[in-house]
Amino acid sequence: MDKSHDLQAAVQALHLGRSVWDTLQSVADGVVAHLGYQLACVNLVRPDGDLVVAAFAGNSAAEALITGRVGSRESWERRLSMGQQWGDLRFIPHTEGWVLDDDDVPQWYTEGPEPRFEDEWHPSDRLFAPMYYPNASTVPGDELVGVISVDLPLTRRRPRPDERRNLQEFALQAAIAITNSRLRSNMQRALVRMEGEQKALRASEESFRQAFEYAPNGMAISEMGGDQHGRILQTNDALCRMLDRPAAAMRRYSFSDLVHPEDIGTLFTTSPEGGYAEVRLGRRDGTYLWVSLRNSVVADVSDGPRLLLTHIEDIDDRKRRELDLAHRASHDALTDLPNAAELHARIESQLCTVPEQKLDAPAPGLDAPFLDDADPAETAHRHLWAPATDHPHGLAVMFFALRDFKALNTHFGYDAGDSVLIEVARRLRQAVREGDTVARYGGDEFVVLAAGLAPADAQTTAVALQTQIHLPIILDDQIVRMHAGAGIAWARCGQAPADILRTAREHAS
Repeated sequence: MDKSHDLQAAVQALHLGRSVWDTLQSVADGVVAHLGYQLACVNLVRPDGDLVVAAFAGNSAAEALITGRVGSRESWERRLSMGQQWGDLRFIPHTEGWVLDDDDVPQWYTEGPEPRFEDEWHPSDRLFAPMYYPNASTVPGDELVGVISVDLPLTRRRPRPDERRNLQEFALQAAIAITNSRLRSNMQRALVRMEGEQKALRASEESFRQAFEYAPNGMAISEMGGDQHGRILQTNDALCRMLDRPAAAMRRYSFSDLVHPEDIGTLFTTSPEGGYAEVRLGRRDGTYLWVSLRNSVVADVSDGPRLLLTHIEDIDDRKRRELDLAHRASHDALTDLPNAAELHARIESQLCTVPEQKLDAPAPGLDAPFLDDADPAETAHRHLWAPATDHPHGLAVMFFALRDFKALNTHFGYDAGDSVLIEVARRLRQAVREGDTVARYGGDEFVVLAAGLAPADAQTTAVALQTQIHLPIILDDQIVRMHAGAGIAWARCGQAPADILRTAREHAS
C-alpha cells in the first residue's frame, strides 16, 4: 500500500469541513481511515489553556465516555515532557505511563495480551502527536493547537520511522486546517456583522482586515462570476512575499494568469465554496511555486455572495518530495529512463488510442521477420513483424537487446558496463522524436515506443537507432563497440503490454 497516497488523502480530507467541528472530526477520522490506527482522539486547546476532548474516532463507547471532558494544561505538559521523543511525537511506553493513570486527563483503557517481542504494541502504551501551528511572528516557538492521541496500531507494533513521519506531518497539517477553519469562521461572522449598524460594520471591517493582512499564509480576494471571474482585487503581504510580486502588480492579474499552464484545468474545476487544489503559481523571476488553494465565498452586503476568498499555502517542499518519490519509483536509477513498470503503464495508456498498422506480406525468401545486428544497410531491407489490420499507422514497440554485454562487464568491470548503458540511453533519447518514449526494460534491454508510424518508417527508425548503438564508445583509453538485436511489435487494443513486449523481445533475439 502506498503510504504517501494515504497521507495525501488524509490531508486533503482536512480541508473539506464546513465548520471547525467538522474539521476536528475529520482529523480523528483521518488517523483511523488512512494512518493505520484503530483509535484516535483530538484534544483541543481552549482559550483558558486547558485541553478538551473535541473529537474521537474508532470506538463509540470510548467516544461517549470522554468526549467533552477537560484535562489541565499542566497535566498535558507533563505528558509531552515524558517518554521518548520521536521528532514532535511523544511515545510513553507502558513501563513509564502508569504514573499518569490517576491524573485529570481524560483517557480510555484497552485490553490485550502482554507483548511477545520488544516492539510489539502494549495496551497501555501511549503515543501523542502535538498539533503545532507554525508561528510567523517574532514570538519564539510555535503555537500548540491541540494534541492527537492514537492507540492500537493495525500492525500491532510500535510505528516505524516512516509511519512516525506521516503522523507528524498529518498533525502539522491538522493544526493548519483547524486554525484556518477558525479563521474562516471568524471571517464569515465578521462579514455577517457588516450588515448591521455602521459602527458594527466598521468594527467588522477592521477585524477582517487584521485577520487578512496578518495571516501567516497567503490570502487573496478576487471577483467571482462574470467576465472578470478570478481577477485579483486584494492580496496580503504573505502572498506578495511568496510570489515576490508587489500588491499593485498583483491587482493586474487573475489566478489563471499566474497558474502553470498544466494546472489550468485543475484551477477551473476547483469549487468556489470549500474547494481545495494544489497548483503551481508563477513567481516574478519566472519560476513556479507549488501551493495549495482553499476557497471560501465572501458575502457582499448588497448583492449576495460574489467575492472569492482564497487561502494560499506554500507546499513546495512537500510537493517536490512527493514528485521526486514518484519519479524514482517509475524511473531507472542509473539511466533516469522510464523503468519496466512505467513502460507497461505507458503502453497500456496508448493501446486503444493509436490505430494499428497494416503491413504487406513479407518479401519472398525472407522467413525471419526481425532485425539483427547485421550491417544496417542490409538490415534496412528486411521486413518487420506487425499484425495485419485495416489501419495505416500504429504504435510501434521497438525492442533493443545489447549483445555480449555480460562479456563486456566481465572484461572491463561493472563501472564500464554502467557507462555503456548510460551512453546508449543518451543516444537513444537524443535520436527519437519528441513525444516518443525511451525506456530501460532490463539489464541490457531498451525499448522505444513510437506512435503514428507506418511500417517503412518504423523499420527506418529502428535501423537508425540500432546504428546509434553500434557507434564506437570510448571507455577511458579504449574504444568498444556494442551491437544490439532489434525487433518490432505493434500494440493492439486488447493486448496485454507484457505480451507485446514479449513478442518484440523474441524478434530481437
